Amino acid sequence: MIDLGVPPQLLLVAAEQTVYMVAVSLLIGSVLGLVMAITLVLTNKDGILPNRLVFVSLNSVVNIIRSIPFIILMVFIMPLTKALIGTRIGTTAALVPLVVFIAPYLARLFENSFLEVDRGIIEAAQAMGASYVQIIWHFLLPEAKGSLILSVTIGTIGLIGATAMAGAVGGGGVGDLALTYGYERMNFPLMFVTVVVLIIFVQLIQSLGNYLAFRSRNH
Repeated sequence: MIDLGVPPQLLLVAAEQTVYMVAVSLLIGSVLGLVMAITLVLTNKDGILPNRLVFVSLNSVVNIIRSIPFIILMVFIMPLTKALIGTRIGTTAALVPLVVFIAPYLARLFENSFLEVDRGIIEAAQAMGASYVQIIWHFLLPEAKGSLILSVTIGTIGLIGATAMAGAVGGGGVGDLALTYGYERMNFPLMFVTVVVLIIFVQLIQSLGNYLAFRSRNH
């Protein structure tokens, strides 16, 4: 039996905090990312609603946020976190920078998924008189479904890494546990176990994502 130097319940709580941060930020980030991706695809010069101003503005915002390392982004938007949550530290406070981080990241992945859809399908939908909403809901999203699932999978794994960094500012989770009780106290067994827990999370998510994407593409 490995002596972790901390109560086992502490590791369980940290794992629950990580799942909470990933799940909530992924849900909100996916919705925002989907909206941004659809807007980018529709308003680009080859889209069905070309609008250079909207496309360039949104594209620039996505690029700027994605270019900022998460640890710097987290510190930079602390005033926003304080305004929205009422505190700069804690598991719930970490959701704000996590959402700001993941939404543009997923938007770019989703955009690529939509651009992979055969343009002939969209043109056929337009020829049938489908509205913009119908094109998105009945043609664009279903055709890109498998690729979108893999994009969410990649984004989820990226979020797990981000939650580990959130521990640097008291965000809680497995990363915070590894930093506070592992690294700072030179507790190698605990750091090893936290790494194993993160690996298990990633493997499970990747396997589930691959399975769902395969089912979607072969349904």
